[in-house]
Amino acid sequence: MMRNLTNTYRSEVGLTLTLAAPIVVTQLAHISLSFVDTVMVGRLGPEALAGVALGNTVFFNTQIFCMGILMAVGPMVSQAFGAKDDDAIGRSVRQGLWMTLTLSIFAFAIVFNGDKILALLGQTDKNVATAKGYLRAISWGVLPFLGFISLRSFLEAVSRPRIVTVIALTGVVVNIFMNYVLMFGKWGFPEMGLIGTGWASSAVFTFNFLVLLGYVAWQRDFRPYRIFSRLGKPDSHYFKELFRIGWPIGASLGVEMSLFMLTIIMMGWLGTTQLAAHQIAVQCAAFTFMVPLGIGMASSVRVGQEVGKKDLHGASVAGFTGMGLSSVFMSGTALLFWLTPLAIVSLYLALDEPQNLPVIKMAVELLAIAAIFQIVDGVQVAAMGALRGMKDTRIPMLLSVISYWGVGLVTGYVLAFPLNMEEKGLWIGLVAGLATAAVLLTRRFYRLSHFGTPGDLD
Repeated sequence: MMRNLTNTYRSEVGLTLTLAAPIVVTQLAHISLSFVDTVMVGRLGPEALAGVALGNTVFFNTQIFCMGILMAVGPMVSQAFGAKDDDAIGRSVRQGLWMTLTLSIFAFAIVFNGDKILALLGQTDKNVATAKGYLRAISWGVLPFLGFISLRSFLEAVSRPRIVTVIALTGVVVNIFMNYVLMFGKWGFPEMGLIGTGWASSAVFTFNFLVLLGYVAWQRDFRPYRIFSRLGKPDSHYFKELFRIGWPIGASLGVEMSLFMLTIIMMGWLGTTQLAAHQIAVQCAAFTFMVPLGIGMASSVRVGQEVGKKDLHGASVAGFTGMGLSSVFMSGTALLFWLTPLAIVSLYLALDEPQNLPVIKMAVELLAIAAIFQIVDGVQVAAMGALRGMKDTRIPMLLSVISYWGVGLVTGYVLAFPLNMEEKGLWIGLVAGLATAAVLLTRRFYRLSHFGTPGDLD
């Protein structure tokens, strides 16, 4: 029996890695857009780095709730795919596109006026003014950004993620080129600095979405789903189902991201040096996080497909395989953060320039703490992905509130201000919140996968 179980997990590792590999590369390409922006903006100085940190905080925290709703396309399609229900697949994708349009209207308004939000949150006038132009420019990328998420969720749910990877990698090259031209005023374009970075991002989001849209429309394999032939006919039942499953995902992501957003806001209270150092450390953590996030997304698909087949044991194996793979990878990145912090920081700032020394010293200290939460961060995102594959989203949302707000945010604030640990205290709060989420979400998946039934999860 033990040998059969070992073989089952070995087989699942192969299936998960085959699906996860292109998804992980896509995630790395996605975060590379922000990574490239941060590296190139870093050449403009600490003030510009602080501006892009605040601007990205508003943009991505606005998008995260919308992304969560659209990510519901994944489990809806993956379960329909496992059940071989072509009509349900098509209906789910079509309503995902309608939801994209609906959400984009609200998200655009928030991002376009994001400077007002930053001012209300107590950021300095100088940092708000720096972020304002960037936000106005990147706001035009809201619709294509969300449209790409919707179509991507569909393709990954039917185990066709490779084209998404190709497009995302191409987008990184386009982003570098557009940043170079618009930031530094090349080939007749005005030198736009940080604002040019925002316009470059909008251009890349538009490019990625249009290419992916064309691919889905062109593929003959997708014609049985009749995605575009019935696009003009909204389906209230599937639209409501998409929202029912998706809003708790969006809320969970929003709660998690709000922990990081509010941490950035509180860093801003401490000063520009702390904010710039935090941006470097969190960017590094976000980059490595893309791997377990990709594994978690693959686990969501694998769990969903097994639930669609009414195989709860297979769903359990798929979920815990994803958590194990994530833990192994993040253990390696934790060692990297501990052993080579200066080499990592040198990617963002010149180590030999005196004005950068305070930021460099602080970033190295924060990377040591970031290394600690690597492993628990990997476990919690993989567990969350497995639960989404079961369409279990509401209870995980509540567990997220407890973990990130009840534990993470409170701990960070108390350590940073009343106990005067400042930036280190805020990062310890991040560790506490992620660790709590890892324990609670893993326990939730274990209970559902061992004591529930596939029918209970419909």
